[in-house]
Amino acid sequence: MTRTASPVGWDVDPAVRTASGYPELCADLTADVCVVGLGGSGLAAIGAALDRGLSVVGLDSGPVAAGAAGRNGGILAGGPAIGKAEGIRRWGAAAIADLYRQTAAEIDHLEAILGPQVIRRTGVLRLVEARWDAGDRTAAERDRERDDAAAERRALAQLGIAVQDYDGPLGTGWITPDDAAMSPPRRALALAAHYLARYPHALQLFEHSPVLGLKHGIVRTPGGRVSAGLVLVATDGGMAALLPDLAGRIRPVRLQMLATAPLPTTVLPWPVSLRLGYDYAQQDDSGRLLIGGGRDQDADAEETSSTEPTPIVQRWIERMAGRIAGGPVTVTHRWAASAGYTPDGVPLVVRAGGRVVACGGYNGHGNLIGPLAARAALAAGLDGTAPPVWFAGPN
Repeated sequence: MTRTASPVGWDVDPAVRTASGYPELCADLTADVCVVGLGGSGLAAIGAALDRGLSVVGLDSGPVAAGAAGRNGGILAGGPAIGKAEGIRRWGAAAIADLYRQTAAEIDHLEAILGPQVIRRTGVLRLVEARWDAGDRTAAERDRERDDAAAERRALAQLGIAVQDYDGPLGTGWITPDDAAMSPPRRALALAAHYLARYPHALQLFEHSPVLGLKHGIVRTPGGRVSAGLVLVATDGGMAALLPDLAGRIRPVRLQMLATAPLPTTVLPWPVSLRLGYDYAQQDDSGRLLIGGGRDQDADAEETSSTEPTPIVQRWIERMAGRIAGGPVTVTHRWAASAGYTPDGVPLVVRAGGRVVACGGYNGHGNLIGPLAARAALAAGLDGTAPPVWFAGPN
């Protein structure tokens, strides 16, 4: 596996490289709400708290979007991580229709705030039969994919979700035209700047300020403390380390990606999900492929909080990139991130003792579910509102 100079492919974007950083916390502060984790869910919680007229301090152990929120595949697909068919089986069609409406509204909300330069309304392609399937999957794996696809397609019809059949150069499947794509760090950095511009006197953000202790509304960092009426932890993959009592309910899983040099042609007009979501990719405006997945190729080793790419998974992703491109690709970046997974695939919105609430465990599907969970956690902490059925609660 070749080494590359800069680890994260998204970060070559000039809008990311030139973004202004935020200071470290070097004082003791007081706020109505302290949010730990400045990714997509943490920033959504910050926005919701500010909209209530509350003062907010936001903290992150690294820069904004340094974790999975800035290192994921950038696909904005509505619905739950467990799939719409399974969601209907667990909670009924009405609940999943409501969840889908909320995730679709989240795309609209992000587009309205951030504009088309961040949120691209491309639709998303689910590829059921790839043109190279015969060489990459066993008959049993293809049968499983077909069965899952048939159930999911019935669920789409039942929920009235727009869908278009696809039979083209990549294979066969369908496109959900209302879904979208984005650059993950662009989204987070733009949201942080938006909220600071809108609420300059109510919001303070601090980077490189890891939490050393968290108890009774007091958050300790190396440079200072924050005293808050409510602390909301939105760290997903790092949640069990910060809140050890949740270790049995959420575990860190490594998700890996790579980026290629620009291709001479457009091979992915839409972001694509394939192999039951284990693999995913999009092509940016410069022609680069940003592709991830392969976790099932070395599943036991990926149950880790490490963010170091590994040869086994990277070889698989590079092979998939070549399949999509139709030939060899030049890899420019390789990276990984830590995401939170739960045993049943249901994200957590929980009270974590005292004046602390937490949200996480998005099972690799946090770009839209994460903001919904964060707002639900804020409502639980401030109003005592029970989270919706598609989030696991306190017990």
